[in-house]
Amino acid sequence: MTDAAFRNFIDGRFDEPSASFDSIDPSTGAPWAKMPAASEADVDRAVQAAHRALRTGPWASMTATARGKLLVRLGDLVAANAGRLAELETRDTGKIIRETRAQIAYVGDYYRYYGGLADKHEGAHVPIDKADLDVTIRREPIGVVAAVVPWNSQLFLSAVKLGPALAAGCTVVLKASEDGPAPLLAFAELVSEAGFPAGAVNILTGFGQECGQRLTSHPLVSRVAFTGGPATARAIVRNTAENLAHTTLELGGKSPVVVFADADLDSAANAVVAGIFAATGQSCVAGSRLLIERTVRQEFLGPLKRKAEAIRIGDPQDPATMVSIRSRWRRVA
Repeated sequence: MTDAAFRNFIDGRFDEPSASFDSIDPSTGAPWAKMPAASEADVDRAVQAAHRALRTGPWASMTATARGKLLVRLGDLVAANAGRLAELETRDTGKIIRETRAQIAYVGDYYRYYGGLADKHEGAHVPIDKADLDVTIRREPIGVVAAVVPWNSQLFLSAVKLGPALAAGCTVVLKASEDGPAPLLAFAELVSEAGFPAGAVNILTGFGQECGQRLTSHPLVSRVAFTGGPATARAIVRNTAENLAHTTLELGGKSPVVVFADADLDSAANAVVAGIFAATGQSCVAGSRLLIERTVRQEFLGPLKRKAEAIRIGDPQDPATMVSIRSRWRRVA
């Protein structure tokens, strides 16, 4: 049985969804909350709101210094609400609580950093060989930014997309992953509390065809910033052929860990364990390949096996848990 309901944040308001789906607690396999399933019409309203805010109204006329103060305020609110956000992220994604607490503890600093950077964007005077001409460079926001983030480190990955975009004066439509959007939909409350004008930041979730495809191909979107897997990235590249949006793709990799014979083998074993089991192994920077110099292979594998066997698997809300238990589950649309 679900005990919570979340809403999309569009044009400064929390909308009652026209459709929803059950979000599953991965540690129990049971539904725990209702999430909004954004339709193509919802996405269009969000992008239209972002485009209006970019062209007219308080955000369009706001000074860079004022934008920076809003970002600093947002950073303070994230820090003040870090405990609640961490608990929501653990509940909705299964990421262990000590990792979500540690990561969210510094997310506020990113908003403060970009808040301080907002009024440091400077133009330039360009000397040329024409005495009767004066050439200057003026930096302007690129437009509406579509930011798409995965579930596994979403508050951090949102900060490094939202922060610079807002500091530059852009407006943003942020799509949270349908596989655990609760912390970002709760984060929208902090955006509202910080005082961002309507339309400057819009946060929603939904499925690929109705939500993701429409967002990344929307004709009013000027930039797409995506973090996730290669299959979705290929679809986004195809989508952006429609709007010619500037596109940034941050994808996962098969990150190698190489252990040579002259290494401190105990320290290296600790690093290997941390590199593959952190975030329950679901990280784009996981050390997912291990290469060991042949002469120390057996000497290294013994301690590594013992350390791996000592990992505590359990309830992700338990601070002593090192790898989250995961039940078999499927999303109920």
